[in-house]
Amino acid sequence: MKERIVRAVAGSLVLGSLLLANYVSHQWLWLAGFAGVNLLQSSFTRFCPLEKILEKLGVGEKT
Repeated sequence: MKERIVRAVAGSLVLGSLLLANYVSHQWLWLAGFAGVNLLQSSFTRFCPLEKILEKLGVGEKT
């Protein structure tokens, strides 16, 4: 469940920043870059800040 949420958030950030860059300011491309760098580093370190936030919120725990 957490993996799907992380992927959905990352994809939304990238697509949203591309739309904002096209219609508002090219500075929004930094957000897409940040999302890409975060995905790349998490593939090596297996640390994702969003996963830690979701754990604290109790997402993915079976009750």
